[in-house]
Amino acid sequence: MWRIYGDQGLSVMAFPCNQFGGQEPGTDEEIKQHVTEKYGITFDMMSKIPAVNGPNQVPLYEWMKSTEPGKNQAIKWNFTNFVIDRCGRVRQRHEPNEHPETWEDQVVALLLEEPAC
Repeated sequence: MWRIYGDQGLSVMAFPCNQFGGQEPGTDEEIKQHVTEKYGITFDMMSKIPAVNGPNQVPLYEWMKSTEPGKNQAIKWNFTNFVIDRCGRVRQRHEPNEHPETWEDQVVALLLEEPAC
């Protein structure tokens, strides 16, 4: 989706976390190299964070979960996606089993929306 809509304002940021099944044990550099080589990822890879749930969760995830519409639930697994609009509001949360193609129309609508900040 980022390859298609990046020039229209879509930004993607990935935050590796080792909280779920130890899936991200490497260093920041190792993780970035792995996803670049295996998946061709070219969007922003942030530094690995300690946790997205519990007492060690980073403030960003605490905020996203607390402000998401209709939910304030723990993140169940890696690759949970939050969609934040141009004004910095959490507008959507998508679980890892939801393929991005199923919510692409929602993202496009937000890109076309006139920001009301």
